[in-house]
Amino acid sequence: MRFLFFLIGYFALQPCFAQYSDSIHHRLQVSSTGNLNRTVDGQSYLFNNAVNFGIRKKKFEFNASNGWVYGSNTEKLSNNDFTSTLDFNLYQTPRFYYWGLGAYTTSYSLNINNRVQGGLGVAYDFFDSEDIRLNISEGALFEYGEVMIPDSSMRYYHIIRNSLRLKFMYRVEDRFKISASGFWQPSFEDFNDYLLNGDLTISWRLYKWINLSAGAKYEKVTLTNRENVLLTYGIVLERFF
Repeated sequence: MRFLFFLIGYFALQPCFAQYSDSIHHRLQVSSTGNLNRTVDGQSYLFNNAVNFGIRKKKFEFNASNGWVYGSNTEKLSNNDFTSTLDFNLYQTPRFYYWGLGAYTTSYSLNINNRVQGGLGVAYDFFDSEDIRLNISEGALFEYGEVMIPDSSMRYYHIIRNSLRLKFMYRVEDRFKISASGFWQPSFEDFNDYLLNGDLTISWRLYKWINLSAGAKYEKVTLTNRENVLLTYGIVLERFF
């Protein structure tokens, strides 16, 4: 709670900007969303927290993000999932760029004990304006993992995956924004071994740096035969500086 009040105070004291520009190169976003259900028979809750930081210059962009999903019900733990990602883009033209990615994941809900990914690829922006963006990217990822497979044994592996991703954003007058992304990452050795991820976020700017947000996220890991569907709502604090 003290940390939340500190963030609110920090965001409130900063000048208000809503996007990158020639003089604005940094972005900080903190989100806290979730849901809670309590009845006479028990309670269940889910919290989805994330911190994102970005730097963008004319030819280079860097992003760092950390996310933690924790959920429980009366009977057992449902989620204790952590993801940390670093990525960068090197722009060759205003729309075409190379990308690099490093990511770490541990997920109770998806039976992932540890997973490390690193890769490179290319991407292209079909639309890249303040109000609408459509992007497609393609590349290859090296992956090392420790996962619990359906027969309840631990599997240790290293593979190379193809990574195909599609991103979309649409904004109306700097108030309403809808964004969506999805990726499909099959193994080059076996296309039945794949990761599938999709998310949709709708946000409404309430006041300068405060956004009301609602989102849906889907994840599937065929190697562990597990999948997640998360529906959350809450607030997002966002500052460009």
